[in-house]
Amino acid sequence: MQQDPQAEAKPEARPEAQSEAKLDAHPEAKLDAHPEAKPDAHPDAQPAAQARDARRAGVTAFVGTTIEWFDFYIYGSASALVLGKVFFADASPAVGTLAAFATFWVGFLARPLGGLIFGHFGDKYGRKKALVTTLTMMGAATFCVGLLPGYAQIGAAAPILLVLLRMIQGVAMGGEWGGAVLIATEYAPPKRKLLYGAFAQQGSPVGNLLATLAFLGIAQLPDAAFESWGWRVPFLFSAVLVGIGLFIRLRLAETPEMQTALARNKPVKLPIKTVLTRYPLLVFLGVIAGTAGVAITYVKTTFALSWATSDLDFDRSTFLTVISLALVVQVIVQPFGAVLASKWPVRKAVLWMLLPEFVLLPLMFVLVATGDFWLAVLGMGLATFPHAMYYAALAGILARVYPVEVRYTGMSLSYQLCTTLFAGTAPIVSQWLLSTSGSIWPVVGLGLGYTALTLAGVLPLLARTGGDNVLAPANSRTTQPA
Repeated sequence: MQQDPQAEAKPEARPEAQSEAKLDAHPEAKLDAHPEAKPDAHPDAQPAAQARDARRAGVTAFVGTTIEWFDFYIYGSASALVLGKVFFADASPAVGTLAAFATFWVGFLARPLGGLIFGHFGDKYGRKKALVTTLTMMGAATFCVGLLPGYAQIGAAAPILLVLLRMIQGVAMGGEWGGAVLIATEYAPPKRKLLYGAFAQQGSPVGNLLATLAFLGIAQLPDAAFESWGWRVPFLFSAVLVGIGLFIRLRLAETPEMQTALARNKPVKLPIKTVLTRYPLLVFLGVIAGTAGVAITYVKTTFALSWATSDLDFDRSTFLTVISLALVVQVIVQPFGAVLASKWPVRKAVLWMLLPEFVLLPLMFVLVATGDFWLAVLGMGLATFPHAMYYAALAGILARVYPVEVRYTGMSLSYQLCTTLFAGTAPIVSQWLLSTSGSIWPVVGLGLGYTALTLAGVLPLLARTGGDNVLAPANSRTTQPA
């Protein structure tokens, strides 16, 4: 693609209306905003310094997302094991579990709002300020959940306050993901953006693993102690992790691409308007493309934990160990998804990553249903490969869809709507299918449907953005107007 000569002729700041008009008039010119297309974007920086800054940004993205995901995931473990008993004490065990899963979903309902709020400010004023705020919000809400009295102490106020705190968690998580991915990818060398996007993605399995290990440790307590105070410990401990995360995050400068964009022209006045009017189809395809990467893990962990401890012969400590071992597998294999997508055409890599799920996910449920510990570990471990590897590549795919001026808003909107529609509903829909049918096979069908839906979204997305080779030079690719 030829670079827009008007963009070169007027590098100085322009009015906001002209900035928006440029995006609207030339949606295919979105890639012109990428500094990697301009070798002199950082004339004073030496290659070694750039590489050091990129590594630091990757580590910062990883640490921050790990902490936020830890806070987010401990709620999932708690909802499967104890929140129904503590905050919905007057309901039957099955209804209490459904109610707890419903509050779990509230966090996902709030995530698109967080994506819009922090995407807006992140696109207008920079990524760093938004990410410091999201981490602080998440830490405060999580700590307050650990202090919240139960239904027996304050009655109906307990579940109401629980829902409000979960909403704050959701808003924070909704703003975190897109910014963390951009911190990593906008610092990354041009040919390694997809790989660096995997730094932020790696925070999810590591945070999930730490959350599961935390509950595995306190699950050794007697039931009375676990239900009265033990489950609160991981929520309170998160304050320490958030302090560490803030210390690391505050030391990182704004991303080079965002600095260039802010220096060259004024920010887009209303990023969400530009995204929805110029790129609606890309938003829709992005929503569908994320399904397997975000939803199947909640079927395998949050729902499966409830199912295995309620309907099968597993106690909570044993199955938390199964989940922990599967998460270790995810931590190890997930980065290879980004490596595979950087070595092969992305379409081919996506097919190789996702198609095995149609065999391995049903096998997982069959092996878990045996009640045998090692067979359950084998099934969970094998079923982890497809969606985990795809999740590593997903960040890099979405980060290349939108121009830098609206990138935070666009990719956050796609991803967070996906989590609301599919990830947040996965445990409650799975539980409902199991309760109404009395069989696990409808749940298996749900998981396979997630995989098929993902393929139906990501393949057209790659075709429309010219992203079959995500690592092609930015100015050699074209994006069809949505």
